[in-house]
Amino acid sequence: MPIIHSQTVIAETRQFRIETLELEFSSGQVRRYERLAKSGSSGAVLIVPMLDNETVLLVREYAAGVHRYELGLPKGKIDAGEDNLSAANRELKEEVGYGARQLHYLRTVSLAPAYLEHTIDIILAEDLYPERLVGDEPEELEVVPWSIREIPGLLASGECSEARSIAALYLVADYLTRR
Repeated sequence: MPIIHSQTVIAETRQFRIETLELEFSSGQVRRYERLAKSGSSGAVLIVPMLDNETVLLVREYAAGVHRYELGLPKGKIDAGEDNLSAANRELKEEVGYGARQLHYLRTVSLAPAYLEHTIDIILAEDLYPERLVGDEPEELEVVPWSIREIPGLLASGECSEARSIAALYLVADYLTRR
């Protein structure tokens, strides 16, 4: 592993922190890297809620980064004192209006590990039951049932471009097939 000679915060917002790292590699080369780091977060979860063996529940939500509405999976941060499964069930209730009797951690993925510190835990939610909690979304999210076998159709629709959601859908489809 490279030796970290310095780590400096150059900007910070409510959600993000930009850091510079001065690193020395085993070759003796010293380089300066910038990364976008988490700001006061305990992690995050991405939930794949299965209404039944074939139907995943997606949400249509405004995505500020691309300035449009996107279909994707419910997600959110892990609050202080929560574990990833508790956070997943809370976020599911807030965003989709269901709780889950069965929650299964699949894996942790990163988005752009070369410059982004953020990772997210993919959680499969099954045996759903209706329950709604008040969330922090500025508007109610539209819940869209979709066949887990029709991921190519979802991608072809142009409504889902988030790599984390796409990866999670394929991981769950594979998991369900092998189970």
